[in-house]
Amino acid sequence: MNRIGFVVNPYAGMGGAVGLKGTDGCVQEARSLGAEPRSPSRAVRFLAGLNRQGFFFLTAAGSMGADELREAGIASYEIVYSPTLPDTVAEDTKAACELMIREGVRLIVFCGGDGTARDVFAMTGKDIPILGIPAGVKIYSGVFATTPDTGAGVLNRLDAASLTEAEVVDVDEEQYRAGVLTTRLFGIATMPYISGLCQSCKEVSFGDETRMRDDIARFITGIMRDDTLYLLGAGSTTGAIATRIGLASTLLGVDAIYQGKIVGTDLNEEAILGLLEQYDSARIILSPIGAQGFVLGRGNQQISSRVLKKTGTNALIVVATPAKLQHTPVLYIDTGDPDVNREFGESLLVICGYEMAQRVRLS
Repeated sequence: MNRIGFVVNPYAGMGGAVGLKGTDGCVQEARSLGAEPRSPSRAVRFLAGLNRQGFFFLTAAGSMGADELREAGIASYEIVYSPTLPDTVAEDTKAACELMIREGVRLIVFCGGDGTARDVFAMTGKDIPILGIPAGVKIYSGVFATTPDTGAGVLNRLDAASLTEAEVVDVDEEQYRAGVLTTRLFGIATMPYISGLCQSCKEVSFGDETRMRDDIARFITGIMRDDTLYLLGAGSTTGAIATRIGLASTLLGVDAIYQGKIVGTDLNEEAILGLLEQYDSARIILSPIGAQGFVLGRGNQQISSRVLKKTGTNALIVVATPAKLQHTPVLYIDTGDPDVNREFGESLLVICGYEMAQRVRLS
């Protein structure tokens, strides 16, 4: 029987919907803004998709793993670590992983974001494979399954998976909140990999694509209507649209534009929902994350399933340069609501130039 370590960061991803761009050091602030835990439900989703035979889990008490296993109806587990305080910290994750390794686990599965990946990797190094179930705000590391459901698929086919190397990367959250993207490589981990179920390490840029971004911006601004609110997502391609209008956008956030003017900057989910009550028509302009191909669910959790139910999924406009699409032949949607995900169908039309579009397969 496979002995699998399982640990949950119960606070991962809480800062996303409320616009904090991360939760490191901001749990109380996220709570004060009305944020709700995100990772426990995603952990349960992962566990619910598992074959119930062949796995024995070593985990931590409470919301660090045992609660989720119990909710998913899995009885084959042992608690090897109990946190001393109600609010868990990185040292709890590390301590739990250390005990799991001592007990001879084949793999450690964790539910969280890049910070959790860093903490787990600090204990495993390359000796013990790790697999991330995505629950964080920003996920730059390459050790994650694309969704909780595909994570279950990897574990169900563990014997067929190939062991590969993957980068563990994290972002300086203080600079990230200030609109500056600074990444750091912490090391190269080992992970079980099955094509189509695991994501790539996020690429920050694809070189000089100024002309193509300008062409996309010229086309989008030419079709923008005065009676429509536009929610502009993060990235340099969407930033070029704001620049062409003559506006300064939030590089790593969500802004709102109406009739050529900014009516909301660096918005969280509640602020977006408030604006949607004021405007009859709205469109959402997003660009996929380089290499990974995520349109929704990575770094833009403000565009939540609640927002999409209000605007309709047909309100989405996706933009990307041809070079980016070469690196992202498949796109992903992960709103946290499977029913909303399915509404997008099997492909997305992506604006990739002036009067140019490409239909890209949606996984």
